[in-house]
Amino acid sequence: MNYIVCQEPGTFLLKEQDIPQPKAGESLLRIRKIGICGTDIHAFGGTQPYFNYPRVLGHELAAEYVQGDAKGFEKGDAVSFIPYFNCGSCVACRNGLSNCCTSIQVFGVHIDGGMAEYVVVPDSYLLHGEGLDFDELALVEPLAIAAHGVRRAGVKSGETVLVMGAGPIGIGLIQFAQQAGAKVIALDVNAHRLDFCKKELGVWEAVNPMNVDVMEHLAALTDGDMPTVVIDATGNRNVMNSAFQYLAHGGRYVLVGLQKGELVFSHPEFHKRESTLMSSRNATREDFQYVIDSIKSGKITPKTYITHRIDFKDLPAGFENLLAPENNVIKALVEIQ
Repeated sequence: MNYIVCQEPGTFLLKEQDIPQPKAGESLLRIRKIGICGTDIHAFGGTQPYFNYPRVLGHELAAEYVQGDAKGFEKGDAVSFIPYFNCGSCVACRNGLSNCCTSIQVFGVHIDGGMAEYVVVPDSYLLHGEGLDFDELALVEPLAIAAHGVRRAGVKSGETVLVMGAGPIGIGLIQFAQQAGAKVIALDVNAHRLDFCKKELGVWEAVNPMNVDVMEHLAALTDGDMPTVVIDATGNRNVMNSAFQYLAHGGRYVLVGLQKGELVFSHPEFHKRESTLMSSRNATREDFQYVIDSIKSGKITPKTYITHRIDFKDLPAGFENLLAPENNVIKALVEIQ
C-alpha cells in the first residue's frame, strides 16, 4: 500500500509498505477521506508540540471496514474512529477524562496516523457511520473538538461568545455555541473566512482586527460588558495573550488552539475579573456522538466547509498550495480512490 510520511518540517514523501494485518481486538480499515487540520499544518511547519519526525500524519478520517471481528461491524461499512488512544488506568482515565490521558497516543501525532491507504485500529475506538457519507465522517473529529470546547465553556443561552479563529474548528465552535443559544462574534484576519461566517453561519458580528480596534469594537457591541466567553481556535501566541483583555468580569476563557510558547498576561487584570482559564484537549465519545447526531438531524452541515479536494498521491507536491491564504481554503479533503 501507499502511505505519506512527513519526513521533516516542510517535506512529505510518498512511500510504499505492506498492508498492516490486524491482531485480536483490532480491525483493518481502508481510508477513503482525510481531513487536513491545523495539527497537520503545524507539523509540516515544525511548530507542533508533542511531536517527533518522521511521522505519518492524519487523524480526521473516513474509512471502509475491511477485516476484523468487531461486534456490529461488517465488511464495506462506512466508519470512523476516535483517534485518541488512552491507557484506561491513569488519574484522568479513572475520572472519565480519557481525552487528556497522561500517556495518550493521538493517531497522527504521537504515533503514525491515517495518511495511508490502510490502517489498523483497536476495535474499542471504532464509530459506526450511522448513514453519514465519507465527507461527513471525515469532519466528525474536528467538530468533536469544537463540541468539547463549547461544553468545557459551559455556554448558556443569551451569552455573548467571542470565537477567535474562523478555520474549521473555529467554525464548529461558532455553530455549537449558537446551538447553545449564544450570540457569537467571529474574529479573524481572513476576510474570506469572516464572510463565510456571516453568510453561511449568521454570526452576530464578524471582526477583522486589521480593520478595527478590537477592544473598542467589542465594548461598543456589548454595551461595555465584553464577551462572557472567549474561545481561542487560532493557536497563535500573540492572539492568545491579547485576548485576556477581551473577557467580561466573571467570564471564561477556553484555549482550544495550541502553541509551543508561554502565555503571558497581567495578573491584576485577570484577577479583578475573577476570570476562569481553561484548556480544552481532544474530545470524548460523548462529543463524537453529539456531533454525529447533530449532522444526522441537520443542525450542523459540515460539507459547506469543504472548499478544496486533492488526490492522495498529489498531496506531497500540492500541500503547500493548501496553505496559501490567496487560495481561500477553509477545509481541504484528501481523497483516496
